[in-house]
Amino acid sequence: MVFVTGASGAGKSTLLKLIAAIERPNSGTVLVGGQNASAMRNRAIPFLRRNLGLVFQDHKLLYDRSVFDNVMLPLLVTGHPYREAARRVRAALDKVGLLGRERANPIALSGGEQQRLCIARAIVNRPNILLADEPTASLDLVYAEAIIDMVQSFNQVGVTVLIATHDDRPIAKLKPRVIALDHGRMAASPAMHELLT
Repeated sequence: MVFVTGASGAGKSTLLKLIAAIERPNSGTVLVGGQNASAMRNRAIPFLRRNLGLVFQDHKLLYDRSVFDNVMLPLLVTGHPYREAARRVRAALDKVGLLGRERANPIALSGGEQQRLCIARAIVNRPNILLADEPTASLDLVYAEAIIDMVQSFNQVGVTVLIATHDDRPIAKLKPRVIALDHGRMAASPAMHELLT
């Protein structure tokens, strides 16, 4: 588990987008799981993303579909048989505490519930790597701690977790590895050094 910190505009979201091949670098190489994501052909990118779980800062939920359908989408896209996919969707919703809301529309959920829905959608495909962009932004302490506990539980079963955040609460609680960015470059600070030692 690694946290990427830095002020707005430091490059946190861009780093996650480079790893997921949503954006391509102008120069250099982005290696993900031994694959050069920066040189991949467009048709190979969906196969890279099958190993990634993505939690976006702006949720990217489909508000015209149910909670269940939002989580089902990645499995349908990858061709999972419906019965197996439905079982996995319910397991993911149960893991994030939303099983009782599967028929609800995302607009009817609170901000914290929408964030948990995003996490369910990100993990339903059992990714090797979970990328989360500001997963605790705009959440109160209770919801923020629940999200971080959830993400930590995925890490404990072997999922690599990379979290971009400016929220110090989870860093203070977990004391994970921290990478500080400043205008797209790694930066060191005394506060980061204390967290790393």
